[in-house]
Amino acid sequence: MRASRMSLLHLCDSLFPLGGFAHSDGLESATSSGAVSSASDLGHWLDVCLDEAIGRLDGPAVLHAWTAFHDRDWEALARLDQEVVALRPSSSARRASRAMGSRLLVTWQALYPDPRLAHALRLTHEGRLGPALPVAFAGACVAAGIDRRDAVDAFAYTRLAATISSAMRLMPIGQSEAHRLLTETLARVPATVDAMIEKGWAPESFAPAMDIATMTQQYLHSRLFRS
Repeated sequence: MRASRMSLLHLCDSLFPLGGFAHSDGLESATSSGAVSSASDLGHWLDVCLDEAIGRLDGPAVLHAWTAFHDRDWEALARLDQEVVALRPSSSARRASRAMGSRLLVTWQALYPDPRLAHALRLTHEGRLGPALPVAFAGACVAAGIDRRDAVDAFAYTRLAATISSAMRLMPIGQSEAHRLLTETLARVPATVDAMIEKGWAPESFAPAMDIATMTQQYLHSRLFRS
């Protein structure tokens, strides 16, 4: 149990070479347009990240992918991965999710070898798996002995923390204020995950403002982030 906890800390650490530092998930476009310009705006953005992006799409994807990896149900995993990718309207978001997912699987398998990850990588090489980031994250958690609930909690933390990291580079907000907002949002994660598990939600997506921000990222005159 202690070993799996240490592995989870490793997986969630910002030092882990995932490549997430290169993506803002549309926040750069939102700050550039003025849609997110204050701490209050950022708080609302975090709420949408949790309730919509994580609560309705990525979180359920981690839950279902964890089960598919655990049961070695590769057909279900491939179908889920295709659906999760297809639900992202922005081509840059699809590329980003696949790039980070692939990098996560390759790196985690090199550090913590597991036959299930090896098989998932074969599916990737065959073009049957992207994998999308939440799918790869679930696989890493299964391989590390992390239970299903903790996997979703951890994924939510990594994505919300990454959003705060991006915000501190994109807008005039101090560390204390940024982490206050993160703390408030993280406090709502357990209830959000409880609802996912209780209702058994399938992945779905409806976050038009975030999707538009992500799609317009490529048209910014100068950028810090790829997406």
